[in-house]
Amino acid sequence: MPCKDTTSKVTIFLNKDDRLIGFDFSKITCNKGIGGGTGYLEYCEGKSAEEILRLEFDESLDILKPKSTEDQFLLYMEWDALRTSIAQFLGSDFDIDHKRYQITSINSDETGTTVTQVMRPPDKMPKIVSCKKRANSIEID
Repeated sequence: MPCKDTTSKVTIFLNKDDRLIGFDFSKITCNKGIGGGTGYLEYCEGKSAEEILRLEFDESLDILKPKSTEDQFLLYMEWDALRTSIAQFLGSDFDIDHKRYQITSINSDETGTTVTQVMRPPDKMPKIVSCKKRANSIEID
């Protein structure tokens, strides 16, 4: 039976110039990875923290074109986790629910910075739009 606790953690790895070199996103209870395979990590690798913070979710959908609503949801989770971690790391005025997202550690040395954030599940899940509906709305626009 899957666990009911979906609290997760994201760990981001930035080089000495604050450019993303990787991130790990997993459930805390079982360390099971969340997401992956969406292409979001590869898309963001090498981008500066500021560039990643400015990425809009719709832009990620248009570029990565998830094939199913599950892939779209996992992309959203990765986007949200990475974006909120970076926003807090940068001390951004970004609207963050600090009860839901909490930085637990920031470690820095001569090679770069590691930021770890705990994410509690959202009270309400975001609306997921099917790929078919997205494609139809793009054709209409």
